[in-house]
Amino acid sequence: MNIQHNIQLQPYNSFRTKALAKLFAQPKTVEELQEILATYKTEKKLVIGHGCNLFFTQNFNGLIIKPEIYGIKILQENNDWIEIEAGATEDWDAFVDFCVSRGYSGIENLSLIPGTVGAAPIQNIGAYGAEIKDVISLVRTVEIETGSIKTFSNAECDFTYRNSIFKQTRKYVITSVIFRLQKLFSYVEKYVDLSRELKGNPNPSLWQVREAVINVRNRKLPDPEVLPNAGSFFKNPILSKSEKEKLLTLLPDAPVYNAGTDGFKTSAAYLIEKAGYKGRRKGDVGTYENHALIVVNYGTNSGQEILNFIQEVQREVKNKYNIGLEPEVWIF
Repeated sequence: MNIQHNIQLQPYNSFRTKALAKLFAQPKTVEELQEILATYKTEKKLVIGHGCNLFFTQNFNGLIIKPEIYGIKILQENNDWIEIEAGATEDWDAFVDFCVSRGYSGIENLSLIPGTVGAAPIQNIGAYGAEIKDVISLVRTVEIETGSIKTFSNAECDFTYRNSIFKQTRKYVITSVIFRLQKLFSYVEKYVDLSRELKGNPNPSLWQVREAVINVRNRKLPDPEVLPNAGSFFKNPILSKSEKEKLLTLLPDAPVYNAGTDGFKTSAAYLIEKAGYKGRRKGDVGTYENHALIVVNYGTNSGQEILNFIQEVQREVKNKYNIGLEPEVWIF
């Protein structure tokens, strides 16, 4: 059991903010993870993957757990579908590539999303009309408080928009995820940008869809190795009927979509742009010039500077349109 002390967390968050962790562990097996949890029962704990959806504004006075649990194996299959288990530390896009290259469909629209397999169900990642909840069979975890192994069915994960029981409770370390993917593929148009990228091809191959998603994302989103960022910073707001009507009074062209029986989803990027913050920079922090939803770090080590900027964006959108923007990104 290798425990490190006073570790600099700058390499472990994609915003590259500086902070020290009191304790830092990288368990390579479920058993080693259980031993660490038993040994450091009283310490505050945070589990991280690639650190693509979080940043630090201060030192972390506790134990950071960064699992190193790898492996991909086929559990069962028939002529129509296949179930694959992937270790939590497997790189998400590498796993998508693995599946697409073998003709397994269901996650191709989620290509190039940064992060690990284990992080995907926490956030219920989604893009281009697809969500990870639609292909997850089981999620294997270790409960932080007890060290006991618990397996969650899809229903028990309590998936909602960019949310899950794992994000809500933060009581579990995900060790692996089991996906059920399809062996047959037929393209269904779900997103205009993607269909446009496919140049009107009504029957693209699985690989062509993955390439199209990658091309669209590369045009819209900055490389975090060049401009540190955490991807989409805010959730798209869900509005009540009255909120929707008030918004359309202020912004008649605002995009609004049905979201459930009584809710309506609008675009956080649209609201940020209309508030004058697309491409806006303040000091060493700003929004990306090609996508208002991406907050980028132009050179600060301070998480507090990033936090100050995003709070300013939230205030402006709230003042202008009376809509609160909720971060997707975890802030510590």
